[in-house]
Amino acid sequence: MTTPRKLVLIGAGEFAEIAYEYFTHDSPYEVVAFAVEDRFRDAPSLFDLPIVSVEDLERTHPPDDHAAFVAITNTQLNRVRARLYAATRDRGYPIAKYVSSRAFVWRNVEIGENSFVFEHNVLQYHVKVGNDVVLWSGNHVGHRTVIRDHVFMTSHAVISGYCDVGESSFIGVNACVGDHLTIGRDCTVGMGSVVVRDTEPGKVYVGNPAKPLEKSSYDTWKVPEALR
Repeated sequence: MTTPRKLVLIGAGEFAEIAYEYFTHDSPYEVVAFAVEDRFRDAPSLFDLPIVSVEDLERTHPPDDHAAFVAITNTQLNRVRARLYAATRDRGYPIAKYVSSRAFVWRNVEIGENSFVFEHNVLQYHVKVGNDVVLWSGNHVGHRTVIRDHVFMTSHAVISGYCDVGESSFIGVNACVGDHLTIGRDCTVGMGSVVVRDTEPGKVYVGNPAKPLEKSSYDTWKVPEALR
């Protein structure tokens, strides 16, 4: 089945505005609407396009004619984006992804749906990027590394070869992860931190070498108890 080229962006915040710009000027998609949950719908339009209710989306922009992309950042340690992505997919929408024409992506790299790869990312030989991943500008992901679902990487991080970055993790600006290391699920690696050992799930690591803080990732990002 041919993927529709009309695109609805789920979200209407700063990331959605950026996604609109990139999809419009560097992709085959045509953004035709924004959608937010009804309780957050406080404006009728953005960039002269309608902001519709997510709850009413199948009526206003049916999945047979529209693809969707969830443009939400790392709120609640990526839980909000993950929830909306799963709900949108379950409602039958083809899920778009964006890979900048100014990123270096080797020919055998795999990138999942609802992922957004900004300019100047380097994705080397046999890198695997999961679903619903955001790679902000200028990151280096070394050969055979796996970035699992719902990860958010900021800018200019270096992930060396043969690493495994756990689901729903957050990697800060200028962080560095050595070869053959595992970043545990739900980890936060603070900006400028240098990871030289495997990290434990749900913890915040800072410093050089990076060490865990007492405060967990869940408390840092205000993740509800039910989602931990």
